[in-house]
Amino acid sequence: MSSHELKTGPLEYRTQEGQMSILGFWIFLGAEIVLFATLFATYAVLFGRTADATPPGELFEPGIVLMMTFLLLTSSFTCGLAIHEMRRGSVKALRNWMIVTLVLGLGFLGFEIYEFVHYVHEGATLQSSAYWSAFFTLAGTHGLHVTLGIGWVILLLIQLTKRGLTPRTSRKFFIIGLYWHFLDVVWIFIFTSVYLIGMVV
Repeated sequence: MSSHELKTGPLEYRTQEGQMSILGFWIFLGAEIVLFATLFATYAVLFGRTADATPPGELFEPGIVLMMTFLLLTSSFTCGLAIHEMRRGSVKALRNWMIVTLVLGLGFLGFEIYEFVHYVHEGATLQSSAYWSAFFTLAGTHGLHVTLGIGWVILLLIQLTKRGLTPRTSRKFFIIGLYWHFLDVVWIFIFTSVYLIGMVV
């Protein structure tokens, strides 16, 4: 990349450190893809092996799953708006849209916790069967990633307040944006291959 491009490109790419950090994060996401691919493969192998536990079709609630999907998809959109505003140089709009993203993410987690508690109350736990063990591991790993993302966003908002918008803070917000969109894509696969199929089979 030429020196001219470094001066006029997006703020997060204007330093060598920023470019290398973003490249490194793409590599990290590659490892995350492998992790989730392994969990999806395990789930597929163990699908239907519910033993004496309640089958997923009797426990999955379409309304809750749709609400979780709506919240996470919307949060991905607001996160994109935040990055757009960051590139326009608007610290206030960046902060506001990231706070909205944060609230939507917390809403998603709230529904997921409610869902898990409901399943456990109905007798579906990690120990109930191979199927439920695979389900909780897959969905729980995604939920853990969302939780980490929420904590990450909170720390970045604190840093933005203290340091303002710099090449370093903009790089960090761009990277959390990549991470959040990645979690959204993973959820789409969970929604279709776990919940939708589980409801009709």
